[in-house]
Amino acid sequence: MLILTRKLGEKITIGESIVINVIEVRGSQVRLGISAPQEVTIHRGEIYERIREQNLQASTLGLSHTGALSEKLRALFPKQNIP
Repeated sequence: MLILTRKLGEKITIGESIVINVIEVRGSQVRLGISAPQEVTIHRGEIYERIREQNLQASTLGLSHTGALSEKLRALFPKQNIP
């Protein structure tokens, strides 16, 4: 882990396309501005963890429900070739 000290108005650059600006320092809170390409997703740590956990749960649930889903699809689309 790289640990840096920055003052108000200073920046950190990651690669060639991500820039983090120190916008405000108020007590123990720091406001950051992040400039990154649109295809780079940015989440607060706790939100990222929640998304990761939900994706993991969805992937394990999906395997256990595939049989029931196939049956429902066959009932809805009887003329289609659904394996």
